Amino acid sequence: MTRVAAIDCGTNSIRLLVADANPATGELVDLDRRMTIVRLGQGVDRTGRLAPEALDRTFAACREYAAVIKEHGAERVRFVATSASRDAENRDEFVRGVLDILGVEPEVITGDQEAEFSFTGATKELGGRDDLAKPYLVVDIGGGSTEFVVGDDHVGAARSVDIGCVRMTERHLVHAGVVSDPPAPAEADAIRADIEAALDLAARTVPLGEARTLVGLAGSVTTVAAIALDLPAYDSAAIHHSRVPREKVREITERLLRSTHAERAAIPSMHPGRVDVIAAGALVLLAIMERTGAEEVVVSEHDILDGIAWSVA
Repeated sequence: MTRVAAIDCGTNSIRLLVADANPATGELVDLDRRMTIVRLGQGVDRTGRLAPEALDRTFAACREYAAVIKEHGAERVRFVATSASRDAENRDEFVRGVLDILGVEPEVITGDQEAEFSFTGATKELGGRDDLAKPYLVVDIGGGSTEFVVGDDHVGAARSVDIGCVRMTERHLVHAGVVSDPPAPAEADAIRADIEAALDLAARTVPLGEARTLVGLAGSVTTVAAIALDLPAYDSAAIHHSRVPREKVREITERLLRSTHAERAAIPSMHPGRVDVIAAGALVLLAIMERTGAEEVVVSEHDILDGIAWSVA
């Protein structure tokens, strides 16, 4: 066993996994898995820069994670940064801060690398399932971008496109610093138009219609699954490998688009950091299911974070 630490810093959240990995058996044993909403991508789509307060929130989470990594004695650490830090003019400031706190330099990976990590993390444990046909289409709906990966045991084709729950919310639902409550139908239509254009782009590289099983990753998907399961609180074990029919996703998406901030916040399984962005994230998932013809989505709590851990091991 090798004790590893993987950090995934995205547009909306930063997450840590400390695990014991055994490459010989394919076993990954969690020791500590946690997530903090830092909204690193706050305003990036508009300004092209990481906001000072967003950096402060992210560095605070990094200090917390550094203590956890030290406590568990991880032998190897890898820090991967995704969409927001790829886009920002001042990403050097972000890199220096992470290096000072954690002693490792964040790797600002490409969308294709992000897709490969997501595919590995999501599918490594699905190989023995007779009820899930290959090829898989793994869809990782993040804050700033969405990754599409088609493959059997390995990646066949991958593409990252700039649609995500934070980016779509900030582009279409925020006016003078205030989030529409609830979104107007025209605003939802504008989000949908952006998503459809991005799906056209993804389809040039990834054969979206060839997949037999849709696997959905990240907070927008897992939150929709938690709502579908009517959980009294967020429960990773219950959500992992749950299967949500397309019509249920449609029902939840329409409900979220009609809801006010207070109504969404009152959903027992809703993380406070997702209240304002979940409607856009659900809309991305629904559009993907409609485009691909997927009758259901298999929801995975194992994703890019697990793929990063395997890359270290």
